[in-house]
Amino acid sequence: MRKIEHIGIAVKSLETSNVLFEKLFGAPAYKQEEVASEGVKTSFFMNGPNKIELLEATNPESPIAKFIDKKGEGIHHIAFDVEDIYSEMERLKGEGFILLNEVPKKGADNKLVCFLHPKGTNGVLIELCQEIQK
Repeated sequence: MRKIEHIGIAVKSLETSNVLFEKLFGAPAYKQEEVASEGVKTSFFMNGPNKIELLEATNPESPIAKFIDKKGEGIHHIAFDVEDIYSEMERLKGEGFILLNEVPKKGADNKLVCFLHPKGTNGVLIELCQEIQK
């Protein structure tokens, strides 16, 4: 893991939260997109070298909807940038971590992603991210 890639925050309303975070950071989101496979719409903000991802559920069965129902709005995950997601997944599996997906999947912001089960990471959902090479 090379660095924190972003911090994901679950929100009820992307529209309302975008206004809030624009005021907080003094700049608009640089990207918005939907990831239909995950049932989520996202907005990305930069604050210095740090990236924040806001996530709104697009259906009541999505992981974000379930998270908000259980815990309310707030920090959902911490994502780490990795050079080779496949070898990092193998390494972590060998260390005993539980992967929530056996192969990386396409995520937001042009990334391949994999999540680690929070039961094995002190309750924190960890995301591995690798930039998709074009």
